[in-house]
Amino acid sequence: MRNSIFLLFILVSSSILQAQDYSGLRELGNHHTKVYFSEGYQGRADSIATRVDSGMAFYKTLLGTSPQVTLLVLSANDWSKHTSMPVMGMPHYKDDSVLVVAAHDNEFWRSFIPKLDELPTEMANKIKSTYVDAEGKLTMQPFFDLLALHELGHAFHMQFDINMQRKWLSELFVNMLLHTYIAEKEKEVLPALTVFPQMVIGIGTKGFQYTSLKDVHEKYTEIGSQHPRNYGWYQCRWHAAAANIYDDEGKNAVVLLWNALKSQKKSLGDEELISYLRKQGVKGVVRMIQNWDE
Repeated sequence: MRNSIFLLFILVSSSILQAQDYSGLRELGNHHTKVYFSEGYQGRADSIATRVDSGMAFYKTLLGTSPQVTLLVLSANDWSKHTSMPVMGMPHYKDDSVLVVAAHDNEFWRSFIPKLDELPTEMANKIKSTYVDAEGKLTMQPFFDLLALHELGHAFHMQFDINMQRKWLSELFVNMLLHTYIAEKEKEVLPALTVFPQMVIGIGTKGFQYTSLKDVHEKYTEIGSQHPRNYGWYQCRWHAAAANIYDDEGKNAVVLLWNALKSQKKSLGDEELISYLRKQGVKGVVRMIQNWDE
């Protein structure tokens, strides 16, 4: 499988803040979220904005607050005009409130399609049944269509200045939000969220330089920029952990984690963090930390 498929999971640093000039884009009304989109993609913009609105409302019921987010749904022609992110198709923030997503299929998304003949038969069949378009062709759009909700979760801790304690904990948190929303509100698309991470984890860690939580916290930028395949494995582990935590504890698990992080301004050491989370009832996250290397 090409290493480029793991670029999705690189945490991209926010672009240099630019004046918000949306010339050439159309504004989409009738949504809680402010939305601008490329000409010819109103249907896609409406579909994505509807999910973002729904996700925002659901997250607000869980977390008791909501950030301000502007959504840009961009075609390839408009991508470089409105964001400095070089990879067309990579969902990201221009700053802490402007979320950019792609309006259509693209080379980056297509690079995620695995070589089915290199996968176990059962997993290959799952891929073929989950990531397919109306014409029966493989596409990763079902997975990418959910990632705006992952990014939406980051706006909560960024805009409300929450001490997330660990870089990996911020990623686990947004994956917990995403999984909880899909499981509660759009259960029919749950396979689109879970099958790809299962595939990546199943491939294993051969050749990886880093596998511990301490590694990814201390070398987060290095791993993301220099070892994308390794970083992709971490993200998939967090996706899987979010699913397990939800299955064990339901939607209250992410609420407990949010409240615990929101209430602790002091940065904690490793043992302090485990002790604190345990006292706050954040059992699933503690279990993930303690079982990570098994």
